[in-house]
Amino acid sequence: MKYNFDKEVCRKNTGSFKWDTLEEKFNNKDAIPMWVADMDFEVSKSIVDGIKNRLNHSVFGYGITSDSYFEAFILWMKNQHNYDIKKDWVVFSPGVIPGISRAIGAFTNKGDEIIVQSPVYHHFYSVIETNGCKVVDNPLVLKNGRYEMDFIDLENKITDKTKMIILCSPHNPVGRVWSFEELRQLGDICLKHNILVISDEIHSDIVYKGYKHTVFTTIDERFKDISIICTAPNKTFNIAGFQTANMVISNKELREKYNKFTENQFFYGHSILGNIAQEEAYKNGYEWYVQLLEYLEENKEYVIKFIENRLPQLKVVRPEGTYLLWIDFSNLSMSEEELSKFLIHKCGVILNEGNEFGKECGQYQRMNIATQRKKLTTVLEKMEREISKL
Repeated sequence: MKYNFDKEVCRKNTGSFKWDTLEEKFNNKDAIPMWVADMDFEVSKSIVDGIKNRLNHSVFGYGITSDSYFEAFILWMKNQHNYDIKKDWVVFSPGVIPGISRAIGAFTNKGDEIIVQSPVYHHFYSVIETNGCKVVDNPLVLKNGRYEMDFIDLENKITDKTKMIILCSPHNPVGRVWSFEELRQLGDICLKHNILVISDEIHSDIVYKGYKHTVFTTIDERFKDISIICTAPNKTFNIAGFQTANMVISNKELREKYNKFTENQFFYGHSILGNIAQEEAYKNGYEWYVQLLEYLEENKEYVIKFIENRLPQLKVVRPEGTYLLWIDFSNLSMSEEELSKFLIHKCGVILNEGNEFGKECGQYQRMNIATQRKKLTTVLEKMEREISKL
């Protein structure tokens, strides 16, 4: 089946956080939102058909997680990432961030230190601080337009109170797909210092040509004892609204401790429709997924070339994965507040402010390109006109 990702889909008045909060949050209900990391595309037909079939049953009592749910996920991870998973390693979470929050609660004490690598997904900061822990920043280093880990700084930041690092792999917002060697070096440091690695791999399926995602625990058998892999179908298949994610915990002791903490919070079970959405996505969504990747690759190249040829004042970090672009607006010589107002009220676009991701990133903005190319053209041409007036 051929999918049409250029098809316009009106998401207003659908309870969309991305589209239905523009007036409240930004005082511009007509702006085009390219901030929240979900996609403006219709999902795979298999997901819709599976949900429709279940709705026809008309009874929605408490559910269980079927063997087929686990089988679909395990097979997907094997086929896409050569990651062998056993069923009992898989622990449900309503989302990756809730899963990370429970991991922090299970494996740290208040006042412990947790490392992040900025600029990084902003909820990492809040989930650490909400759990009473201290954020320790090991900033990425920008070299020749590409971000790298600073392993010397990482080791220098580790103290007796450092218990965990939250790894973003692939990285949001800078788009790095970490190499095998980079992840191995990181893992060796964490082994040496007995630091638990919480690897957020929610973007692992959105990887561009020439790059390959490596699941952290596949690098070294020893890494299974110091890591939790966080995955979800939400970014890949655009089903974040079903709130389903999987924490893969291969070490039995870690898994039992995590499960005990979760049970003490009286958290139980999946959503019936979330189960179906994930199973159908992983079992029957491959054709849609392949076409999606092709479209996102074209969007990425389209935006980058437009910026290079017609908006030379801006600099974009070329992503290796994710549908997010990290764009440097510093040549416009605006303050952070001026830049945001300019984009929202002059250019008519909502991006994520860079300072959400790191203290020194106020001149950057994050753009979500998982939308129809027509919208990208509208936004880019409006930016070109408005910037030319400066």
